[in-house]
Amino acid sequence: MTMADKAHQVFEVYGESKCFDDDGRIKRTGSVWTASAHIITAVIGSGVLSLAWATAQLGWVAGPTVLLLFSFVTYYTSALLSDCYRTGDPVTGKRNYTYMDAVRANLGGFQVKICGVIQYVNLFGVAIGYTIASSISMVAVNRSNCFHKQGHNAACNVSSTPYMIMFGVMEIIFSQIPDFDQISWLSIVAAVMSFTYSTIGLGLGVSQVAETGKIEGSLTGISVGTEVTEMQKIWRSFQALGAIAFAYSYSLILIEIQDTLKSPPAEAKTMKRATLISVAVTTVFYMLCGCFGYAAFGDQSPGNLLTGFGFYNPYWLLDIANVAIVVHLVGAYQVYCQPLFAFVEKTATEWYPDSKIITKEIDVPIPGFKPFKLNLFRLVWRTIFVIITTVISMLMPFFNDVVGILGAFGFWPLTVYFPVEMYIVQKRITKWSGRWICLQILSGACLVISIAAAAGSFAGVVSDLKVYRPFQS
Repeated sequence: MTMADKAHQVFEVYGESKCFDDDGRIKRTGSVWTASAHIITAVIGSGVLSLAWATAQLGWVAGPTVLLLFSFVTYYTSALLSDCYRTGDPVTGKRNYTYMDAVRANLGGFQVKICGVIQYVNLFGVAIGYTIASSISMVAVNRSNCFHKQGHNAACNVSSTPYMIMFGVMEIIFSQIPDFDQISWLSIVAAVMSFTYSTIGLGLGVSQVAETGKIEGSLTGISVGTEVTEMQKIWRSFQALGAIAFAYSYSLILIEIQDTLKSPPAEAKTMKRATLISVAVTTVFYMLCGCFGYAAFGDQSPGNLLTGFGFYNPYWLLDIANVAIVVHLVGAYQVYCQPLFAFVEKTATEWYPDSKIITKEIDVPIPGFKPFKLNLFRLVWRTIFVIITTVISMLMPFFNDVVGILGAFGFWPLTVYFPVEMYIVQKRITKWSGRWICLQILSGACLVISIAAAAGSFAGVVSDLKVYRPFQS
């Protein structure tokens, strides 16, 4: 008997009640605001800090235009995806608890396996990207204080390895939170932190422009000849597309977030509101941070606005911003990894339903709180996962390149292709109709962008690996 069958049995016993939803599970309590917090935590991540660099590669015309286009595509395809949470009727249809469940219900077959591989590899990659980003911010705090004491020309070389280990230890602890429903508080804290450091980055950019009285940059971006070769300009422009795609990527966890929402109103309706609010807020922040960062530094815009040391003072404000980044990434890591944790643990339970190591929970008393339910399999597997992502981060700490690869790898299939194809099936859109052709054109255009972004980012990794020595500052 599957978990879904057991859930329906429970529902048949309890019926409509204040404690259970229509699928027999404990009543969901999520709202448009908790969903917005989850999305903002996922979206306004470390990607925002690379937007000044991305805008510098593309220039004043293409940079803001690409940002707006990605925001529109993300909102539109997320709205399509939210309609696929329930199969059939949008109010009473069967729920799909995960992104893979939605693909299985609408597309089925081999596409489910492809989706699973792409989604979970992407989640794994995001964990690596966030580990790298957090260590860069912790190193930046150390270097900022060093520059303040010893002057801007001091070497202040600091290894990121100890800080990656510190972040890994924090994530091992937070990874023991059993599931998505129990991390809404962490998402809210993380969302506040994301606004904190984004606002500081924006404020520093504005103050730099006001101080110099000059807007840097050009219509076409970084100059060929003086800064980069013609080929480097092409690769870096493609990499910038990947960085912007990564900055908007959250579709891979949208269904999981939607599964936390209470109803009525219909979950799709609430999710569309949350998506509109979140994408609108993030786009305003992205435009401001990317544009003012570029206006402040022009072709010299750093890959990470708060850690590339375009700014040295006020050093204490930079320290606050970078600490806020670390706190945010602790929460964002969990928002992205919980679906992967849940998938592995659900699969293990289905394969070994009688194993006490996998199913048994031990009550650990905590004074003043409810006992914490410790599961041995969860403890061991999640700890191993965090250790693996931390070690890989130490071996390849290239923030911009990793961000570009993740954006390129996940954007087309997870943000565009699967939502479009599922929506076509769900709404029974006729092949070769006007709407079908428009959706396929959108999908094809985004595929081309993803391929270009992936090529640029891999070229960046190859270039960095030629000069990088692991575990050295």
